[in-house]
Amino acid sequence: MAHILIVDDNNEIRQQLKWGLSNSPYVLHFARDAKEAMEIFHSVKPGVVALDLGLPPRSEDASQGVSCLEKMIAERPSSKIIVITGFDGEANARKAIELGAYDFFRKPVDIGELRVMIRRAFHRLEIEGSAPPPRRNQARGPKPVHGIVGGCEAMGEIFAFINKVAASDAPVLIYGESGTGKELVAKAIHEASSRREQALVSINCGAIPENLLESEFFGHERGAFTGATSTVRGKVEYAENGTLFLDEIGELPLNLQVKLLRFLQDMSIQRVGGRKTIEINVRVLAATNVNIHEAMRLGQFREDLYYRIGVVSIQLPPLRDRGEDVVLLANHFLDIHGRQLPKKILGFSPQALDAIRNYPWPGNVRELENKVRRAVILTEQPYIAPACLGFGDEFPAAGIVNANKTLRDARTQLERQMLAQALRRFEGNIVKASESLGVSRPTFYDLLRKHDIDPKAFSNR
Repeated sequence: MAHILIVDDNNEIRQQLKWGLSNSPYVLHFARDAKEAMEIFHSVKPGVVALDLGLPPRSEDASQGVSCLEKMIAERPSSKIIVITGFDGEANARKAIELGAYDFFRKPVDIGELRVMIRRAFHRLEIEGSAPPPRRNQARGPKPVHGIVGGCEAMGEIFAFINKVAASDAPVLIYGESGTGKELVAKAIHEASSRREQALVSINCGAIPENLLESEFFGHERGAFTGATSTVRGKVEYAENGTLFLDEIGELPLNLQVKLLRFLQDMSIQRVGGRKTIEINVRVLAATNVNIHEAMRLGQFREDLYYRIGVVSIQLPPLRDRGEDVVLLANHFLDIHGRQLPKKILGFSPQALDAIRNYPWPGNVRELENKVRRAVILTEQPYIAPACLGFGDEFPAAGIVNANKTLRDARTQLERQMLAQALRRFEGNIVKASESLGVSRPTFYDLLRKHDIDPKAFSNR
């Protein structure tokens, strides 16, 4: 049976809720204060809790209710806790949402509204399988491959690509938005190759001043320029018998592109200020977030160099197109950064997971890691709330809307958000997405047209 715990010190409200929910398919339990509520919560393990924030002995503020909420979330985070607040208690309600409450409603209680909210909460429990967010010592999905975390179809293709190209010495060009893991893929190719025992040397072509790039690449002889007091080997020489990784090669100035092309053709260099030709044996990998074809059209990148470095190429998917990988990665980073602080962090709250799934991640994996690291530092709770990840009113988690919006705007926002979430979770599968939201396929298609959502954008195929 589905159990509901109602916690309120006002006898009239308890009687009202008892009467209003008497014909519902739920087993009702009632508590008047935090102590009684926790005793029932511990023994019954209710799926849904309606919790008044103003509880005795301090009914005039929310301290008792908030404390009770924190204990419930820590003990059984899968329970959906709906907080009850007065007309002027919105700040406390928002705090409760940040701590992991499922939703809130204001007094006076609207029984019809509460019924809908409870029904949605139980539906959500069914979708989640009544399971709490995983603890950090539990399995979280596929193990990293070549040090890269990913379980979606697109990443499976990346792993297969790495295995294929690692066996050769052909140059590889890796495309991808900033933060998608281009350097990780280059490292994986190197470590899977026969050169794994030798050095992987990286040069960030966009981070070194242009007047120093040639020396950084090829080294210089003593006296080659003012300040050159000794002979210095360049990065290319340090990569001898190993792998040279040219990151952000699309930022390389044209004059250096000519010299790099000459090196790739002859596999030999001359240090700046030197005359001796030095033979080099390296494997070259390159990466860019620049549209190379557009750069060639504009004369900003040499076509002959492109054909030298792009013998084989691969496009890395942005995080927003990787489905549930975003949760795998969030948990992976929580494992890494959570171990560095003496805190008992068990995982993310359901609202935080919603926000993680729905956020577009313009900074990709790098941005996700930064947000998780920030959350680990800021959180004081067992389960990380959306606010600790930096999600506020500008990008709310599912079920949380901006109070300044009209009801119609809020409903539209939440409707669109839930459609996107369902499509992302099931990678564009209309049948599964519509079933998860409890609507028919024709209705689901009508909603997609209404919100101008293309389900193909969520597919990894």
